[in-house]
Amino acid sequence: MAPEVTVFIDYQNAHLSAHERWCDYGEPVHLCLIHPLKLAECLVASRAPGGVLKAAHVYRGRPDPRHEPTSASRSDKQAAAWQTDPRLHMVRRPLAYPRDFGQVDCYEKAREKGIDVSLAIDVVRMAIRKEFEVGIVFSRDTDLLPAIEFAFDQPDCHLEVGTWEGTSELRLKYRKMFCHKLSQDDFHAVRDPRIY
Repeated sequence: MAPEVTVFIDYQNAHLSAHERWCDYGEPVHLCLIHPLKLAECLVASRAPGGVLKAAHVYRGRPDPRHEPTSASRSDKQAAAWQTDPRLHMVRRPLAYPRDFGQVDCYEKAREKGIDVSLAIDVVRMAIRKEFEVGIVFSRDTDLLPAIEFAFDQPDCHLEVGTWEGTSELRLKYRKMFCHKLSQDDFHAVRDPRIY
């Protein structure tokens, strides 16, 4: 029987890495979206032993409508559309803004806060509780390595990672962990062409 697979997606990391790697120069980031459920299904399909997608957990910052009303509206519409499938679970945390955001001399952008921690906590918690048979973490963020190492060492817990072909990958010291390297064709297959 094919194992059940739970996928954890660091959305902004996956999205921006793909945009940088394969989108046309100057193409707006918000027009180069990845559909997280399609990405999760692509990862499961790429497993040589096979599998069935049990759940996709997506971690992403949410723009503040007071600072970025258009981006906030777009983000909310995306979340609503993507979560129509009960297998997809989103964790959204408010973006952190510099005090002078929106002023002419402000060069700092809004940043995600707590997203990698939320993802790491879920991976550790679910590994301890044996809530996934196979887990795949799709991210290049090395801050996630302690959580991945912990989950990897849990009995009866199989963990893999994923990234885009030609980009950096998460690696464990002294231990071999399988890394899914999705191609440009995979990227085009999982893009979300909808205009939100």
